[in-house]
Amino acid sequence: MPATTSFTLTTTTGEEFPNAVDRVRAELKEEGFGVLCEIDVQATLKEKLGVDGEPYVILGACNPALAHAALAAEPELGTLLPCNVVVYRRGGETHISAIDAERMLSIVGNDNLLPIADEVREKLARVVERAAGN
Repeated sequence: MPATTSFTLTTTTGEEFPNAVDRVRAELKEEGFGVLCEIDVQATLKEKLGVDGEPYVILGACNPALAHAALAAEPELGTLLPCNVVVYRRGGETHISAIDAERMLSIVGNDNLLPIADEVREKLARVVERAAGN
């Protein structure tokens, strides 16, 4: 199971960065998520600030059925969507992290979101674990 920080589900992998990104995409699809957006942070910082950095990609993932249920329960929840999953290199290791939906949605204070948040957390935990090859 991935480690939990104050707001993420995270692990490291022996996969090279491009392979890890591909595995995350495949595992998201397996769990019913699509990638709505992809941000190459390394390229953006290089272009905008001239900063050289290690590879870092943010994948904005969405499970349509769960997003629909969550938005029906709390229309302003869209400000917290999509669920971000990041893959990055730091200190010679490839890291995979996903938002912990239970912790993120706890700030909303709507008990109707609890089962949805639990399901999203379980799915993203499986994504992180399987993408890392654990």
